[in-house]
Amino acid sequence: MKKTAAATSSAPATPSIPATPAPAARGGRVSRLSQLTVPSMPQSVASTAAKSSFSQAPSNALVPPPPLAVKKDPKLANNWKTKTPAELSDAEVIAMPDDEYMNDKQMAFFRLKLEELKRGILENAGETTEHLREDTVVVPDPADRATIEEEHALELRTRDRERKLLKKIEQSIQRIDAGDYGYCDETGEPIGVGRLLARPTATLSLEAQQRRELKQKMFGD
Repeated sequence: MKKTAAATSSAPATPSIPATPAPAARGGRVSRLSQLTVPSMPQSVASTAAKSSFSQAPSNALVPPPPLAVKKDPKLANNWKTKTPAELSDAEVIAMPDDEYMNDKQMAFFRLKLEELKRGILENAGETTEHLREDTVVVPDPADRATIEEEHALELRTRDRERKLLKKIEQSIQRIDAGDYGYCDETGEPIGVGRLLARPTATLSLEAQQRRELKQKMFGD
């Protein structure tokens, strides 16, 4: 009996598990979890912040630029009546009354501009041909030969762009013959003298051109 008691007393004591505290009564103390809860944002502040963030437009939004206003000189408004199309200046054509838009004299004026532009492109093409013929001599230095080839490639690319422009010029002259020159292909509205002076081959108004460019940026067409 003594051995049994000694063995029992020498055995390690089992650690006691602390008792789980009983939950507080509903009507008693407030739980510590409710004390640690962060108070929520007031509804009015949250709604205001949401509205402000929603109303802000992105910085990279595609906004078409405003159309450029063309200034007319009233002193030149009637010069077109006493001058030939070849004698008219750009300012005098701009100053013409709106009800004279694309009359016979304006049509003839833009035909001369297109023909002059076409003549310049053809002359540049002839000069390019002469340059290529003159540079057919074989250059022994590889660096000089590479420079000449690069200049030829650049000149040929320029001529290729002018070739495409030449096709548009011919189409514009055909539009003058048909009486459709100066009017937008999409809307039928006047393109404007100012835009035609800057780009005689234009077939779209400024607003229609901006819409097309925006669609190309947005959809990649």
